[in-house]
Amino acid sequence: LAQRGATVLVHGRNRARGEAVLAEVKAAGCQDPRLYLADFGVLADIRDMADAILDSEHQLNGLVNNAGIIQDQRQESADGHELTFQVNYLAGFLLTHRLLPLLKRSVPSRIVNVASAGQAPIAFDDIMLERRWDGWQAYCQSKLAQIMMTFDHGEELTGTGVTANALHPATLMPTKMVVGRFGVQSTLEEGVRNTVRLIADPALADVSGRYFNRDQEAQAHRQAYDVAARARLGELS
Repeated sequence: LAQRGATVLVHGRNRARGEAVLAEVKAAGCQDPRLYLADFGVLADIRDMADAILDSEHQLNGLVNNAGIIQDQRQESADGHELTFQVNYLAGFLLTHRLLPLLKRSVPSRIVNVASAGQAPIAFDDIMLERRWDGWQAYCQSKLAQIMMTFDHGEELTGTGVTANALHPATLMPTKMVVGRFGVQSTLEEGVRNTVRLIADPALADVSGRYFNRDQEAQAHRQAYDVAARARLGELS
């Protein structure tokens, strides 16, 4: 994105690691990248980060919700939520809603939710998986929740100049989440290419409310098309 001339706003939990990324972004061509810190396991951090962005930035043309985890045992966030659900979905839900006014003022602008082909129906009777926790179920329902949010935004933002799309960028790239847990199947470059396409391809300027598998529009899990389920998720969120 820096090589394309974008001003890049970097989010991270750790200042030292964030500043290392800033240096890379600057070396790639961005004159004034900015770092915003927040732990997505703490909702107050997300609110504070959103407020800092709203106070400091006059323009936001792209919001990429990419942070994600998968857990080997059940943990709760500082807010008492199942941690995978909060980091992978609720954090992006909150951040997106807080930044929507700025995205609307900056049109054309795009929201890109980095989801997964791994999707599982949301267990509304036990959404925090207190009774029957499973790490893969926790991950997959959080990713379906991202896609359901995307479909809702696609409808709600029609005609505003803001688009929202979700994608499975590539299968099992060599990220920290994957290495040592699964076998690597795709390159980071493939995932980056497919994500940047949704952020910056002029051909997708009017495409919204879609789910892509890599660079092809695809069908998500059937629950994503259940309007009642999406409304229930939205109300809970």
